[in-house]
Formats: sequence, C-alpha cells, structure tokens
Amino acid sequence: MKSKRYKKLPTKTKELHAEVFDKVLTVVKSNCTTKFDESVDLSFQINNKQKKNEINIRTVINLPGGTGKKIKIAVVCEESKTQEAKDAGAEVIGGDELIEKIKGGDLNFEKLICTSGMMIKLSKLGKILGPKGLMPNPKLGTVTNDIKKAVTDAKSGQVEIRNDKDGNIGLSIGKKSFQDELLLKNYNAVIDALEKEKANISIKGDLIKQAFITSSMGVSYKLKLPKVL
Repeated sequence: MKSKRYKKLPTKTKELHAEVFDKVLTVVKSNCTTKFDESVDLSFQINNKQKKNEINIRTVINLPGGTGKKIKIAVVCEESKTQEAKDAGAEVIGGDELIEKIKGGDLNFEKLICTSGMMIKLSKLGKILGPKGLMPNPKLGTVTNDIKKAVTDAKSGQVEIRNDKDGNIGLSIGKKSFQDELLLKNYNAVIDALEKEKANISIKGDLIKQAFITSSMGVSYKLKLPKVL
C-alpha cells in the first residue's frame, strides 16, 4: 500500500521526454521528502537488440565525489596481513577461522576482500558467496595482496557496475545532500566507465536503450545521455 507521502509525488513521470542530468536532478531532489538522506540512483537498460545473456559488464570505478555510504568490509588474509587490514579500516578480519564462519552462513559484511594466497580456500565457498555478489574477484580489485589500497578504495567511493540476467544495471551515485556538482562528477564517471565497457565488447548498435534516475523513495525520470553508448 502506497503511503500518503508517496501519493503526493508526481505520477506518470516515465511518460515524460528524457532530460539531461543537470535539469532532472533538481526535480529528483525535490521529490526527496523522507526524513532520511535518500540516495540518488541510476538504472540503465541494455538495448534489447543485443543478446543480453552474452553481455557481461562487470567493473568497478571510484566515484570522485564518494557515495556517502558506510560499508562493512571483511578481509580474509594471512596473519601477517592482519594489522594492515586493521589500519586500513576493515571491520571483520581473519584467516581460516573467518572462512569457517562464512561457510556456516555468517555474512556480517557488505564487501569481501581476500589475499591471493587465501583465495584457493575461499573459492570453495562459491555457492555461498556467489549468489550474494560477495565472491572476491581479481578484476574488481578484491583479490589482492595490497590490502590497504583495496580497503581504502572500497571505503572512499568505489562502486560496482554490472548487468543482471535481464540486461539491467543499477547503482547509486551519492546522496540527496551532495552538492549538484559532486553528483554530476559521479554521473560522468559512470558514463565514462560504460563507454569503456562498450569498447571492450562486441555489440551491434547502441549498448544502452534507456537510462533512468530516481531517489531511494522517489519516482523515476528518463535521462538523456550525454554521449552515445
């Protein structure tokens, strides 16, 4: 059942013409009428002319303006790396004992980083970590011996860009309280990342069919992309 607050929001916004980010951001922010600091979220639909199951976009970028989110990070590492992980700000740290906790279903964290040496043991938990999107991946910088950099990046505004099986990409680029220029910088960073991903895959025509912007508890608006993707 929709709340009184939600019923006061604009309706049929998806029927409006697409607008550039700068213009529609003001409208999205005006719809943030909850008491908490809502996220500003983007969603992209891959062009349905593509074979969606053959397109696998998965990368990470560091948003220049940060995300405004605090995430709990776990690190699976050797004892010699424990202090480095603590100093970097990781909340959950361990070796074999942490792997056993994860095996038992204890997933009290939002991102998992692992050293190269411990990845062999952790890889056996694919059925547990995979569905949650928590399995460390060298391509995403979460399998590394530079624990300090991995944890620092994750906490300073790193986001993952990936499409689901239906060809949708969704991510947050910051909070309503962010200055517009910071949100614009983050948005442009996402667009640049998608442009690079398009160059790395074989597709016919455009990669992105439609793009939308919304807030956590708001309504969606169509976005006019700044470049052809």
